[in-house]
Amino acid sequence: MCKFFRNFATDFDNWTRISMSFSEFWNAIKIRKWGKYVITILVFLTVFLFIGEQSLIQTIRRSREIRHLEEQRDMYLEGTEKAQRELQTLHHPDSLEKYAREHYYMHRENEDIYLVDER
Repeated sequence: MCKFFRNFATDFDNWTRISMSFSEFWNAIKIRKWGKYVITILVFLTVFLFIGEQSLIQTIRRSREIRHLEEQRDMYLEGTEKAQRELQTLHHPDSLEKYAREHYYMHRENEDIYLVDER
């Protein structure tokens, strides 16, 4: 058991010697004079494009979903307007009788109905 702790302690010492502080790392990546700025901009763009709820990808998905929902809303509004027009025409007794005959095949007594299939 003592041997395990001794090895762990030496491994930890080696790791602390190998690791560098943030400022040493920042100085090590100095590729050119503008290296720090380039890396900072790349990190910012990565976060902006891919990470979080306000990322560009999420924004594009939401805009597509909004467009789809607006199309559905327009479709339902058109259906509602069409139903309102039909309801207005059904207030007249003649148009009500015509609608019942066309859609529900209703007829008067002593009247025959012949359905013709148009192909």
